[in-house]
Amino acid sequence: QVQLVESGGGLVQAGGSLRLSCAASGRTFSSYAMGWFRQAPGQEREFVAAISRSPTNTYYADSVKGRFTISRDNAKNTVYLQMNSLKPEDTAVYYCAAKATNGYYLIHIEDDYDYWGQGTQVTVSS
Repeated sequence: QVQLVESGGGLVQAGGSLRLSCAASGRTFSSYAMGWFRQAPGQEREFVAAISRSPTNTYYADSVKGRFTISRDNAKNTVYLQMNSLKPEDTAVYYCAAKATNGYYLIHIEDDYDYWGQGTQVTVSS
């Protein structure tokens, strides 16, 4: 069982930056594929970014490509989402997700993940 705890959300003006963190429990974090998703009010949860187990590859939704960066620190059992040039449409609850893998997978399908955090609110004001 893996527990995921997100942090780093908050209120920021358009054009600003935030860094989200997702701390994971467990001793095999380095073997997990990780992802970030978000859900805006009244909308379905959508994929944001994914990172494979180390050595890492990354994959982004078109809406965030060039502005967001996903990374991981296996020594700290943590995955990050650096968000720059934020827009009001980035406002959502952001969730991290994990899946144990034995390969270098980039997972963008919500149902393919096994574990989810509780989410952290990001609000971007115009």
